[in-house]
Amino acid sequence: MPGMNQGGDTQPSATTAAASPSTDAFEKASARMHQDMTMSYTGDSDIDFAQGMIPHHQGAIDMAKVELQYGKDREMKKVAGEIIKAQEREIAFLKAWLAKKGK
Repeated sequence: MPGMNQGGDTQPSATTAAASPSTDAFEKASARMHQDMTMSYTGDSDIDFAQGMIPHHQGAIDMAKVELQYGKDREMKKVAGEIIKAQEREIAFLKAWLAKKGK
């Protein structure tokens, strides 16, 4: 059928993508985030949310840093800088909130 991919995949192969320094950095940031998000749940949705969001936000910061290092588009780099600032504020809030709860 026209317009359907019939084996002629136009996406870069894993080998080509893995050869990119930015892809390597994104993969490492993603793996770190997913590993850090593995946690024991408490059954308290507020605490579980806060504990899970800290590594999630750190992952966003790490990815934004990759964009700042390798990106070329001025708008994307601006967004990356904004993400870093916002996520750092939210991590600080979540850590302070958890500390008040004794976690």
